[in-house]
This record gives sequence, C-alpha cells and structure tokens, in this order.
Amino acid sequence: MTARHILLLAPLLLLLAVAYLLPFLGVMQWSVTLPEPGLGQYAAALTDPLVLGVIWRTIRICVMVTVLSVAAAYVMTLIWVRGGPVARVVIELCILIPFWISVLTRAFGWLALLSNKGILNTWLQHLGILSEPLTLVRNEFGVVVGMVHFLIPFAVFPLASSMRAVDERVLMAARSMGASRARIFWQVFVPMTRGGILGAVLLVFVFALGFFITPAILGGGRSVMVAELIYLRIFQSPDWGLGAAISVILMVTVGALLALMLRQVRGADR
Repeated sequence: MTARHILLLAPLLLLLAVAYLLPFLGVMQWSVTLPEPGLGQYAAALTDPLVLGVIWRTIRICVMVTVLSVAAAYVMTLIWVRGGPVARVVIELCILIPFWISVLTRAFGWLALLSNKGILNTWLQHLGILSEPLTLVRNEFGVVVGMVHFLIPFAVFPLASSMRAVDERVLMAARSMGASRARIFWQVFVPMTRGGILGAVLLVFVFALGFFITPAILGGGRSVMVAELIYLRIFQSPDWGLGAAISVILMVTVGALLALMLRQVRGADR
C-alpha cells in the first residue's frame, strides 16, 4: 500500500476511530474502573451463573440461526444464480424486499403472526386443527424465526459471489464422466463454493451475536441474549462495570471469530 492509498483512506480511518475506537476504549475503561479498579468485573462475568447461562444461550441460538440461515440462503442463491428468469425475479424480490423493511417492523410483524392470539394461531383454531394456541413467541423458537428471517438476505451475497465464480467446465467434465446430478452437486459444486459458505457463516454468526431488538421483542424477556443483557446492566441495573466487561468479552470474541473465519475463507479461496 502506497502513501497515496493511505492518504485516501485517512478520512475513513479517522471516522472509524472516532465513531468506534474511542467509545470502545471508554467502555474498556469502565470495565476495569467501575465500581472499583481491577479485573473483578471480568471475573464476575466469567463466573456468574446468570451471565454464563446467557452466554451459552446466545451461542446456542446463534449456531441454530447460522445453520438455518445459511442453508435457506444456499437454496435461494442456487435458484437465483442457476434458475430460470421467473425464478430469478421471485428470488430477487425475496432478497431485496426485506431490506426495505426495518428490523423493528419485521419483529412486530412476526409477533402479530405468531402470538397466542395472532394470525396463525387464530386460523388454526378456526379450522379446528388446534384446540389451544401454540406458544410460538416469548421463547427461543420465536427468536430463532425472527433472526433467521432477518439474516437470510445477508448470507445470500457471499454465496452468490462464490457460485458465480464456479467454472462450468468443471461441472461439464464431471457430467461427462458419468456423475449423477446429486453427486456433481455434493462432491463438486458444494466444495467449490466453500469460500462463500464460510463467508456467509461468518457474516450471519457475527450479526447474530449482537442482535438486540428481535430477541427482546420475540423473546419477551424469557430468552435474553448477550446484547440485551448488556443493555439491562447498563441502563436498568445500573451495573456499568459488569455491562462494560461483558461488552469487551463480546467484542474480543467477535474479533477472534473474524480472524479465524477470514483465515479459513482465504484458505478456501486458495
């Protein structure tokens, strides 16, 4: 990178430093100074059963959301990249329309659809399929549904880039060797899109770790995740030191995951 490139990037780097680095350094200061100097808040965060329970719940939900989002996005992307004209238009609408709707609106939409007196339960009861409404929100199921719906479009783009880079000649060679469609897909096409899969997994998992609005609304306080716990510690307890320590742990975790996954993606591309 030349001095000219660094000069061009300087305004962006300055903006990032002011908008993200300085506030994060302030949070780090809180974590080791409030309510008293030391690393006591980190010890509390890593030993408190409540905090550990929230962390493990967050990891569990994020893993489920990542698997479901990437799997659904892979199917959608495959149709988008290799399907017919009509199918491509439909998939494009399914991908683009969610970006035009705010996350808050989508969360309340799922609440209206899945709540005990929501559209789905009301229809099923009127049809005689159910005698009692299903509990589909204020639990992990509702949180996972809302998060998957939000994150699928984000997983599509790295997958689409990877799929469009697949060399058709390799697929034709496999077909000429007598391989079935299923075998070509699983043993040739999927391995060739490994970089896109890893990129989608990275993107979705990191986004899911920091989710706040959707779990707060659809979880109803019964499926608290790390971001919501930080909010509660900072604004409602208030326990700024512990909230800051959890924030730092979350940021370090995200940074480590980014470094690991980017390394894997680069290895897959090579």
